[in-house]
Parts: sequence; structure tokens; C-alpha cells
Amino acid sequence: MPRKPIARDAVLDAFEALLIEVGERAATLDAVAKRAGVSKGGLLYHFPNKEALITALLERLDLLADEDTEVMKAAPDGSAAYFIRSSLWADTPMDRAFVAATRLAEVAHEETRRRFAAIQQRWLDVLAEDVGPDVAKAVSYMGDGLYFNAIFEGGQEGGNAGREADVEILLGVLERLRKQ
Repeated sequence: MPRKPIARDAVLDAFEALLIEVGERAATLDAVAKRAGVSKGGLLYHFPNKEALITALLERLDLLADEDTEVMKAAPDGSAAYFIRSSLWADTPMDRAFVAATRLAEVAHEETRRRFAAIQQRWLDVLAEDVGPDVAKAVSYMGDGLYFNAIFEGGQEGGNAGREADVEILLGVLERLRKQ
């Protein structure tokens, strides 16, 4: 009898959480199984090795990034404003998948780096349609700076303290750039 997809998702969620909390080296198959509340055999049923877990995480990231890109394209105040506003930690599935994948990129996991580059290019393409390629690059750096500074200053919890004012400042800068 096939296992429920819920068990597979629980294992993938546990892997993602461990990557965020303790990094790639500590996110062992044993640690993932324990965190997910499954036996190691149960984990191996869904993911025969760590690379299979990584592949599933990257597929999740791609799906969430595609969804985010569609929302960005349809944003009423433009994709650039959406990008800046959404560049604060909100504990969304996209946030968790993104940060977990950064832990893989930190250890030079080449496929993760390739996926990040592709996602970044998709975002830049959408931003460029809205504000042109030069401003798109600036908006990308604004968003990245907001996101990572909030995380570094306060971790995922509380990392947005005071950042809402920064968002408003950057939206003002964006408006001035649009007028040039």
C-alpha cells in the first residue's frame, strides 16, 4: 500500500527546518527522520538519499518561486513595489524554502546555485518589464538587502523590527527612479 503524501511532505518539511536551524551538515538522514517522526526506513521509502531530499526541496523552491513570479506580475502597484514589499521575512513557505536552499548554496551545492541564478533571472526579467533593466537591478539589490539584513539582525523571528519604515523609504526611492 503506498504511503500517504503527508509523510513525504513531513519529511521534506523536517529537512527544510533542519537546514534553516542547524545547516546542511547537521541535516542528516537520521536527524530528518527523527524531526519528521518517521523511521529511517520510512524516510528512505520517499527519499533514498540526501540528494533526493535536496532535489525535492529545489523543486519546491522552483514551484513557489513560479507562483511568486505570477503574483509579482499581477501586483496592482507594479512588480518592483511588490518585490520590495515582499522582501521581509514573513515565515511563508517561500521564505522557508528560500532560506533552506541558501544553506545548500553556502556549501557550494552547484545545482542549488544554478536554481538560484535562474530564479533571480526570472525576477529580474519581470522587474525589467516594469521599471527597465537598470532600475530592476537596483530593486533586486534593495530587496535582497532588506531580506538578509532583517535575518542577520534578528534571526527569522523579529527580524523585521523597524524594517517597515525602510520599505517605505525604498518605495519612495523607487518612485523617484521611475520619474527619471
